Amino acid sequence: MRRAFRTLFFAAAAAAAVSASAEHLVILHTNDTHSQIDPESHDLGGVMRRKAVIDSVRGAEKNVLLVDAGDVVQGTLYFNLYRGEVEHKVMNALEYDIATLGNHEFDNGAKELADLLRNDNATWVSTNYDVDNSPLAGLLVPYVIKEYDGKKVGIMALNLDPKGMISDRNVKGIEYMDVYEAADHTAWALRHNEKADVVVALTHIGYSDDKRANDSILATVSKDIDLIIGGHSHTPLNPANPASKPTRVRNANGKDVVIAQLHSMGTSIGKVDIDLDNNEIVSSVIPIDSRLDGKVDENLLAILAPYREKVDSLMSLKLAKAAAPLDKQSIINIFSDLVLERGSQLAGGKADLAILNNGGIRNTLPKGDISQGHVMMVLPFNNTVEVVRIKGDALARVFAQMGRRPMNGVSGNVDVTYNPELGECTSITINGRPLDPDKYYNVATIDYLAEGGDYLSAFTEGEVIATSENILSRDISNALKKSKKPLKVNTTERLHH
Repeated sequence: MRRAFRTLFFAAAAAAAVSASAEHLVILHTNDTHSQIDPESHDLGGVMRRKAVIDSVRGAEKNVLLVDAGDVVQGTLYFNLYRGEVEHKVMNALEYDIATLGNHEFDNGAKELADLLRNDNATWVSTNYDVDNSPLAGLLVPYVIKEYDGKKVGIMALNLDPKGMISDRNVKGIEYMDVYEAADHTAWALRHNEKADVVVALTHIGYSDDKRANDSILATVSKDIDLIIGGHSHTPLNPANPASKPTRVRNANGKDVVIAQLHSMGTSIGKVDIDLDNNEIVSSVIPIDSRLDGKVDENLLAILAPYREKVDSLMSLKLAKAAAPLDKQSIINIFSDLVLERGSQLAGGKADLAILNNGGIRNTLPKGDISQGHVMMVLPFNNTVEVVRIKGDALARVFAQMGRRPMNGVSGNVDVTYNPELGECTSITINGRPLDPDKYYNVATIDYLAEGGDYLSAFTEGEVIATSENILSRDISNALKKSKKPLKVNTTERLHH
């Protein structure tokens, strides 16, 4: 048994007891809030409104536990500028009790993450990451026990495999353990050794995924888990919505496991009610919208005030205009074409094509003025444009790997048809000509993909021949400033199924 499992049974720091007299426990939960401090573009969410809901529930219920299922950061200027400081101060102000790690928690590396966690009041939990040989050593526990009126609730946390999702350098020293193996061992220990009446899995692995561990399968194969509170896939689960994916799944013993997850950006908060007498679990969703604007928390307002000035100044630096609101498909098409131009400059001649990933586009763009701040929110990562020289047969495998995930981007001179049943591309044309498996192509992309990120492992068969001195958002901003044409909607899928 690995070190984390040995630690699991003996780590006294993992157990936290709370004594209270009540028959119910209410768990409030969030996931994938992605630095959305203020309401998003549809006027939903915002941490001030979220606090109003939390305070209201705490005022009405005796036992309330506030948890987060990962990806607290990355997505707005607050993270670009302040590297997680704001989001973690907000977590303290909202008095989160327990949290687990999303993949974006590692965007600035494990050392910076460790510096943030040291100042947190919440208990950070990971059951299947062994962090003893990393900067996170001593900052995570494998599980937590909470006790209410003699009833025990055991909470573990399960995290995704970082390979292909997180840059290797950002998780150096962290050992990943299989989700299902860790869950099986830990849930059994919580139920039988710790005598937990209710076992909760806080996860950041996604609701469903054909290729990787996910909440749906976890529920099916489990024997001792009662409740899964998830994140990562931004899957809005709501028993009150007939269109929702299943919120109850039968486990290996034929017993219901409740699964809860929310959409991203803090546009709602989840509420799970657990009857501690009969362990009946009911989940629901509370919208976070303008009806909550009547209550302003002065302490939270004071915390945010010093950070707003720089955010507002970047939003005032105008670069271009959009003729209409631009969705992610339009943005990835426009930016892929701009990356092709930048790649051609870097390579000292014309690059053959450009490739971007949907996961790198983190926001949409409004109609009207497009500011420096807008571009930074759409492209928040510190990626750089690189030109990769790669043979055609390897490039075909890159396209096939891209096809497995929706809405990845290529430049306008490329047309790709992917067949999901075959798992390969049936047609690839570049500049109107079929891809030549023996020819070498110069592909403009970003360093993350060139390193095999986003599961594009075939990219590593190429050779990087040029790298920009700027981060991607600056290269795109420079290109937008030079172009006087308004940005137009372009929803054509250049890599289609």
